[in-house]
Amino acid sequence: MQTTPSPLHVTVVVGSNRHGRFGSVVADWLLGHVRDRDDLVPEVVDVAETDLPTTFARTPEATAALAEITPKLAGADAFVVLTPEYNHSFPAGLKNLIDWHYAEWRAKPVALVSYGGISGGLRAVEHLRQVFAELHAVTVRDTVSFHNAGASFDDAGRLKDPSGPDAALKTMLDQVVWWGEALREARGRRPYAG
Repeated sequence: MQTTPSPLHVTVVVGSNRHGRFGSVVADWLLGHVRDRDDLVPEVVDVAETDLPTTFARTPEATAALAEITPKLAGADAFVVLTPEYNHSFPAGLKNLIDWHYAEWRAKPVALVSYGGISGGLRAVEHLRQVFAELHAVTVRDTVSFHNAGASFDDAGRLKDPSGPDAALKTMLDQVVWWGEALREARGRRPYAG
């Protein structure tokens, strides 16, 4: 008899810290769907709410900021990273958050949701794939992207036509669950050798 695995702890990283960012609208939509699933337990790390220094020195300020953020990343079985595209890549604040951590990403799946203008943030996604590969994380194949994101949502923050994005998100989260369970089981059998 096959047992049902325990839900995956997924950390949703909201990757923009710009004032007036559109990311909060997309994050609300994303988190609503993650919270509706029985196989995922979400935790949120919002770059706008972090206070990591821009230089890599273990100052008391950095240690305090890391003490709040690092456990949320370390305790995750999987990640969903929400990123805008700024100047054909992802934001500096997101890179800073990623770079302050290493082992927390290893041998875990990372799904990518993006938004932007005509490209929908896909160039940011491709750059993030390279970064996470270097950190020994596994990015899932399918992504969700919002082209001209502001036009996709109404003034109340609801998608005007949710059918495509909702279906794409379901596919992506199903992949996160598959990879998350497989890698959690593998890490439980033996430590990742990287």
